[in-house]
This record gives sequence, structure tokens and C-alpha cells, in this order.
Amino acid sequence: MAENPDMPFWDLSPENALARVGGTSRGLTEKTARDRLKEQGANTLKGKEKTSSFMLFLLQFKSPITILLVAASLLSFALHDRTDATIILFIVLVSALLGWWQEKGAANAVEQLMKMVQINCRVIRDAEERMVHVEEIVSGDVVLLAAGDLIPGDSLILESKELFVDEAVFTGETFPVEKETGVLSGNIPLAKRSNSLFMGSHVISGKAKALVMRTARQSEFGKISESLRLRAPETDFEKGVRRFGYMLMEITLLLMIVIFAVNVFLQKPILDSFLFSLALAVGLTPQLLPAIITVNLASGARKMAGKQVIVKRLSSIENFGSMNILCSDKTGTITEGKVRLHSACSVSGKSSVKVLEYAWLNASMQQGFRNPIDDAIIENLSGHQSSYVIQSEVPYDFIRKRLSVQLRNAEENIVITKGALKNVLDVCTLVETEDGETVPVGEQRAQILDEYARLSNDGLRTLGIAYKKVGDRENFTRADEHDMVFLGFVIFFDPPKQHAAETIRKLGKLGVQLKIITGDNALVAENLGRQVGLDKPVVLSGADMHHMNDAALIRQAGLTDIFAEVEPNQKERIILALKKAGNVVGFIGDGINDASALHIADVGISVDSAVDVAKEAAEIILLNHDLKVLLDGIAEGRKTFANTMKYVFMATSANFGNMFSMAGASLFLPFLPLLPKQILLTNLLTDFPETTISSDRVDAVNIETPHRWNIHFIRRYMVTFGILSSVFDYLTFAALFFILHAGEKEFQTGWFVESVISASMIVLVIRTRLPFFKSLPGRYLTITTFMVVIAVILLPFSPLGPMFGFTPLPAVFYGLMLLFVVLYIISAEFTKRFFYRKAATD
Repeated sequence: MAENPDMPFWDLSPENALARVGGTSRGLTEKTARDRLKEQGANTLKGKEKTSSFMLFLLQFKSPITILLVAASLLSFALHDRTDATIILFIVLVSALLGWWQEKGAANAVEQLMKMVQINCRVIRDAEERMVHVEEIVSGDVVLLAAGDLIPGDSLILESKELFVDEAVFTGETFPVEKETGVLSGNIPLAKRSNSLFMGSHVISGKAKALVMRTARQSEFGKISESLRLRAPETDFEKGVRRFGYMLMEITLLLMIVIFAVNVFLQKPILDSFLFSLALAVGLTPQLLPAIITVNLASGARKMAGKQVIVKRLSSIENFGSMNILCSDKTGTITEGKVRLHSACSVSGKSSVKVLEYAWLNASMQQGFRNPIDDAIIENLSGHQSSYVIQSEVPYDFIRKRLSVQLRNAEENIVITKGALKNVLDVCTLVETEDGETVPVGEQRAQILDEYARLSNDGLRTLGIAYKKVGDRENFTRADEHDMVFLGFVIFFDPPKQHAAETIRKLGKLGVQLKIITGDNALVAENLGRQVGLDKPVVLSGADMHHMNDAALIRQAGLTDIFAEVEPNQKERIILALKKAGNVVGFIGDGINDASALHIADVGISVDSAVDVAKEAAEIILLNHDLKVLLDGIAEGRKTFANTMKYVFMATSANFGNMFSMAGASLFLPFLPLLPKQILLTNLLTDFPETTISSDRVDAVNIETPHRWNIHFIRRYMVTFGILSSVFDYLTFAALFFILHAGEKEFQTGWFVESVISASMIVLVIRTRLPFFKSLPGRYLTITTFMVVIAVILLPFSPLGPMFGFTPLPAVFYGLMLLFVVLYIISAEFTKRFFYRKAATD
């Protein structure tokens, strides 16, 4: 039973709200939920992302140049030359099918990978609590929420306890909003609907039971999304592809217009000239680039999944490889992530059973977000029993940095608070000494802070424990956190992983600088830095950052190894500063307060065990919370980038050279150097081996450092190797004219054979910076290259030859062609060495 999206629900009592959506406090039945899911559709704002096979095929024709070519061919078909028009259309169709087949396989692979990372929600169904995929939530569901959970739909709160929610996406407010049960006016603005939760926000602290009233596009967030149609920010790689596309478009349009005009001026047939100039444009345009990129990325994603790295957004793989700074918390990535209790001490630093017991009561009785610190305390007193029952709770949040529980037994009513030492000490007026006496906190503050500093210098994390007797008070709130008695310290250690120092060193060798961002105090963080091989680490505290303007932080961030005592909103500021300095920044986050930093980073990375809001914001999910996994991921990202660039270099060197040669030849030849159908066949055959490029071997030199799109570099590469290609094209022209005395068909056949074979063979040279004989291509690239070479040699002698306007050539031509190809390969090898040497000094 879907809720009317225009009717308010925040003016309803829980009973009336349940009645409106046909729900009960015991939740929906599974059958009802399934029926509603069919009726309402999946609870997602992404729409039907999967493109049908037919639509994917049609998208292969989206290039304006391809559309023009098809239209011109149809015109040619209608006017006179049906055979040539049919062949041109057939080649265009084969190219489209090749791209469709590649992209369809890639899309299926990505779909399978996405199933490995899903966000679930706790819901009551059939009167039982269970986990349900968030996309299966329907109106009438009763959901259970805790810190870190995403709100799965617009909901009315049925029960809550110290509930604070981040609604910045709606209100722009950076501070969490308190939520509670109640009935409000129907015309109250969204920012004041304190009894409602909205899809797109997430729980910062506390817990709640809520009734889902609206889902997907019926929600407030859905309305915003529908009206704005926001896209994910463009990645560095996508910007590079776009700029590359603009560059080719400018060259292509200029070439097409000039060639068409000149041929018309030379009184060649207008339609033939138009088809010729269009075919030239298609020949220069890397038609398979979208398919090659998609296949490369999907292949990289599959390989990364085998190494426990799941990619949610394919284009982020290239950014992963381009990343030169990685920001990470220390827990679980650099350290073991298994926090262990070191000791519980009184204010004088001596072991204290009372401090340990109070810490255990606080950790075991709290009912909010369970964390490794609580687990460590509980594990240390496994099997311990208590007569206390919980009365109320003030959950932990990132502003107070404390957690308080109110407990009662037959003898007393007491509140126990645990949290960051300075934050706990701030709400205390008394200190309990070892002999049980209480003294004013001022008398002991210096001693407490000295002990805290000593423990921190030893790399130990230290929390404070305090208590307060509250008499007959029934419900303790955060406003009551004052006049407490400081009891002592709870001390923990989380040692660095065995291979952490080696992994950080290997990241450095890959050109990736690790920067630690932690909420821990500077002394603990610095100690850890030294343990993992950061010699004299530069530490910047959150307090120091407060006094820095953005320009100062941009300068300082690059020099800093560890950002300590960082507040949640400062993480985003750090990443922005690093990005503004020209870096590609990755960020690993798994906590409630990491979502904004994950969004703003070039590569947002989370772990499978992270809270929902972090997993949703991330582009890459690690199935293993270990930096070693990232090493493999970075290498795969760089391999994917390298293989993509191989196709770009081929398309902008051999193709450009051939098209440039064709354009020049058309000016002095009495006939077209190649017919439009022959140009398109050349383009198809030279592209065919490149469909296997994702499986090609990648040299170690391409993995050692981050790489980024460099349009200036690509343009220089295109001109340098394009001119070299043209030199050998004109040598072929000379041989055909002055040695073989070729006519129109012989000339076209000879140049077709030479250009396809030379373009195919030269890929084996330009695919590597090393001498080609020291870096052998992958098996599939080798096989497809030689398949094309054999097919091209045999084509003029086959029944298909006359259809394409080819004629058999004498043996002497093949001897000359072999000589030209060998000389071309040798020249390309020397040119390549000179080009990269010069590029390294620029």
C-alpha cells in the first residue's frame, strides 16, 4: 500500500501512520512485502541501469560521423552504386557488432561483481528481526536503525533513544540533527520535522525503530534526485578521455572539410568525394575506443575481484592507478585492527579492579554501535556476571566523544561514562584516589595529564572512566553529564601489522605516499608512524589545522605524514587541500564520519565490514582490510591504464599517418587513393587485434609510477609517429608508381595491403617503451595480429577481392612491402627511443 507522496505523515500518530500504510508494529509478512515490492518497484534511485542488448547495439552508432556515413551510403545506394554502398554499410555493421559484443560481455561481468557488495537493512518481518537488501524495503516495513545506518526510506519514528541524524543533503547543516517521537503540524518545513527520517540521510548516533512511509522516487530525496539528475563527479580519467575526444574531433572535422573542398575543386564526383572524406574521418576516429575502454576496465575489475578488491564504478580503476597519495586511518589497515586491553589503572597508574569492572559495565550494557574497544573490554572479563540492569543510555557521538550508561541494582543507581580522556575529564569535578577518597579534580589534573602523555608516548591508546551516583533519577541525559567523579584509565594497544612497514615501503616504490589521518592523539600516532618506518614523521594536529587558512593547509598538507586528533569534518578539508595541490588522492574510510571524505576523494575506498554509509559512498570495496590488497589493486589499475593507452597510441599514430597520407595522395592522384569501402575495411582490420588488448602483457616500467592523461604528450606522439608512418606510405606510393607502374586498382590494392600490415605490425613496437623484442605481446594479441596479416595477403586473391575493388599483385610487390615494413619497424624503434628520452627531459 503506497503512501501518497504529497500527503504529510509527520502529523500522524504511530497508530494512524501504521493504518495509512497497512502495517503493524510486528512488521509486514514476507508475502505482503514481496507483493508490495512487485507493485512499488525496487527501492533505488538509480533507475533501470541495465541497458538492453538492442539499445547497447544502437549506441554503437551514436557518433555523428558514423551517422553521416550511413546516411551518405544510403543516398549512394538510392542513386547509383548499390554494391559499394552495401559493402560500406556491412563494414559499419560489423564494427558496431564488434563493439556491442565487447561492451555486452563487460556489462555482464560488472553486474556479477556488484552482487558481491550489497547494503542490507535490519527490518522486522513476520514479527522477527532479519537482514534485508535495502532495495527490497517497501512502505509499511518497520526498520531498526543504529549508528552508521543509511535511512532506507522516508520514515516516521516509532521509538528512539538519543538519536542524531546527518541531514546535510537536505538542510546544508554540518551538525547532526536530534530526532525523537512526536506529532507535528502538517505544514512544518523539512528541517523541523524532528519525528521523521528521510532517505539519503544517515544515523550518526543513537538508535531507533521507524515505520517506512515512502521509498525510492516517492521520497523527498527521490524528488530532489529526479529534478536535479545529479551525476557522479567526473574522474581524472574521464576528463582525459573527453579532452582526447575533443582533440580528435577538431582534427577530424578540419581534415574532412579540407579534403572534401579540395576534391570538389579538382572536379572529382561530389558524392564520391563526400563519402571519401567521411570515410577518412571514420578512419581517424577510434570507433572502438569506448568498447576498448569498457572491456579493459571490466577485465581489470574481474582481476581485482580475484584479489579481493571489488570495483563499484569502473572509471575509478584508472584513478586507482593514477593515485599518488593514499590517506588512511590506522586501525585495521596499518594496525592489526584487533584492539587488545593492556590494563586498567587508577589515577596513580596502578592496576585497578574497580576501573576494569566499571569499564566492563559500560561496554557490555551499552546498546548502540558496538566497536572493537568494547569488544576488547568484554573479552577480558569473559563470563563476568553483574546484578545491574540498564536504565538509560547516552550514546557516543563525535562531538562529546563519550558514552554514558545509567545502571541500577538493589543498592544503587549509577551512571558510568567512558570516552576520550580529556573529554571525560572535562565533565568531572572530583577524582577518586586509590584509597577510595575523592579530591577536587584540580589537585590531580596535572598528574592525570602527565600519565596520559607517558602512556601515549609508549603508543598506547588511553580512555578515561568516570561515574556519578544519581539517586532516584529515572532517565539520565547528555545535559546531566557534569559533576562526575574521575576514576581512572583504560589502556589499549593495537600493534602494527607484521608486514605494515614493508607494505608502506612498497607503496612508496609505486609512487604512492601514505598519509595517516586519525582521531587518536598526536603522541600515539607519532609512535605508530615510527614503528611502521616513517622516519621522523611530520605530525599536524586538528587543533593546529583550525588556525590555518586553506592556502596554508595546501602547502602544509603535502609535507605532513600524520594528521592526528582530527575531527570528522577536517578529513574532507585535508583531502581537498591535497587535491588542490595537483595530487590524485585516495581515501580509505569505514566509519560513520567518513562519507563526505569518501565522496570528495578521487578514489573512495572502503571495506566490506564498513558501516552502510561508508560502503555506499565508496567506489572501491576491499574484502580484506589490509594495505597489501591495495598493492595488487594499484598494479591492476596501472595495467588497465597502460593497455588503454596502447590503443590510443595506435589510433593516433598509424591511423593518423594513413589518413594524412591518403589526404595528401588524393591531391595529386587522378583517382581516389583508396575507395571509401577500402578505408573502412582498413579501419576494421587494424582495430580487430586491439579488441584483445586487455589481455596484453604490461611492462614493469608502466606499473612503477602513477600515470595520468597527458593530451600534449598524446598530440606529440601522434605527430611524431604519424609523420613516420606517412614517410613509409609515400615510399610505397613511389614503388607502386615508378617501379610497378600501377594503375588505379593495383595502386589501391598495394597501398591497402601495405597500410594494414604495417599498422598491425607496428602495434607490436608501440605497445612498449622497451625494445619490442624484449617485451613480447600477449598470446591473443599475437594471434589476432597474424590472422589479420594473413587475411590481408590472401584477400586480393580471394572471391571477395573484386567486391572490394582489389586485384592480385606481382610477387615483387610483396618483396618490396616486406622491406618497407622491416625498415618501418626499425625506424619506429629508434624513433621511440629518441621520443621517450626527450619526453623524460621535458
